[in-house]
Amino acid sequence: MNKPNDIDRVRLDVAALVERAREAQRRYETFDQQQVDEVVTALGWAIIDEDNNRTLAKQAVAETGLGNVADKMLKNRRKTLGLLRDLKGAKSVGVIAEYPDKGLVEIARPVGVVAAIVPSTNPAATPANKVINALKGRNAVILAPSPKGEGVCATLVAMMHRELDRVGAPRDLVQKLPAPVDKAHTFELMSQADLVVATGSQSNVRAAYKSGTPAVGVGAGNVVSIVDETADPARAAAMIVKSKTFDNATSCSSENNLVIVEDAWKATLAALESEGACLLDAADKAKLESALWRDGRLNPALIARSADHIAASVGLAGGVAARVLMVAETGYGPAFPFSGEKLCPVLTVYRARDFAHAREIARGVLDYQGKGHSVGIHTADEQRPLELALDLPVCRVIVNQVHCYATGGSFDNGLPFSLSMGCGTWGGNSISDNMNYRHYLNTTRISRTIPADEPSLADIFADYWVRHDIEPPPR
Repeated sequence: MNKPNDIDRVRLDVAALVERAREAQRRYETFDQQQVDEVVTALGWAIIDEDNNRTLAKQAVAETGLGNVADKMLKNRRKTLGLLRDLKGAKSVGVIAEYPDKGLVEIARPVGVVAAIVPSTNPAATPANKVINALKGRNAVILAPSPKGEGVCATLVAMMHRELDRVGAPRDLVQKLPAPVDKAHTFELMSQADLVVATGSQSNVRAAYKSGTPAVGVGAGNVVSIVDETADPARAAAMIVKSKTFDNATSCSSENNLVIVEDAWKATLAALESEGACLLDAADKAKLESALWRDGRLNPALIARSADHIAASVGLAGGVAARVLMVAETGYGPAFPFSGEKLCPVLTVYRARDFAHAREIARGVLDYQGKGHSVGIHTADEQRPLELALDLPVCRVIVNQVHCYATGGSFDNGLPFSLSMGCGTWGGNSISDNMNYRHYLNTTRISRTIPADEPSLADIFADYWVRHDIEPPPR
């Protein structure tokens, strides 16, 4: 328990950072759109520069033990380049929209100082995404990294400072909590900032909502994908394995559960095996379960490790050379831990009688974990994605794509590039879209008079009166 003097010290530590951020933000608020876009480009270059990117990726793997260097480099580059594409030409300073027919003018205003909570799974890509989005709106940012990813975050901030110096912007626009990062400083930062954006553990997201500061949090992932009888099994399997193995499945958007319709079962399993996935027998499944969960929690020694590393460390008879370890399952919920998020290249496979049954399995899995996030489908039937979107509690339906690429925005889909997926009220979130620069803006509206547009009672109620045999009131 913190002593009173400890609480005061934490409050003063954070207050000093926040005041420096406010001073920098007040200066930055005078920048015009062109100057802001130059700052955004500079911050993007800080992580995309190949030497910087390699340094960050190597440090991330060395310090966190999560993922692999090549995929982290690809993630850092791809996510940042895609974000810069989204922001290019987007208005975030002054007048951003005019609606003459409504008499409205919209003006973008900063939110102020942003507290950005970031996870260890993406210790460079996620803070970069949040910093760039926040500074697009002329805000300042203070990062609160996971203790595991603190060193990587410090390196990234130093790289960003060099680029801010280059374009003549205040360094204190981008800061981080000093090491060692702890919960007390993180929670205090949440309470002193003007906006909290939280990605990572659900305890951090809940704390953000309880902080008393306006907050945008995102939900937990536990992606379910469906392969139906109309899909191309080879194409679907290639995409699923690519998604599930990327950065050793650190992404919340990697498939955790795969539901295969009966008529596609044999061909899809064969295609998955040809891509390097291995279906474990009952004995190996039991071994893996006992090793992957300790006291109901995922074993940190196996999170984001390669499939062959997991197989060797657990002592599985099969799967030592596999890219993905598959386990067959029939149920979902606490009694079936494989139906939850695994954060490693372990894929739970369900066999469905037909598409309707597949949809119900997906619903059961999502009701247990991952509600609101997303569902994938591999199909040639144009109607089935719509059926899922109308029925399942998800904010995204990803159709015939590499799921972990597509959910957070891709160069061949229209979703905003982001590493933070809002899950709507299903996932306990205030947003249902990909977190983007608009979430870091206040909007001021000028309202002028327009020709009156007042309907008569008949305009609104005439059909209703007829349907229910109501006598219209006298004029």
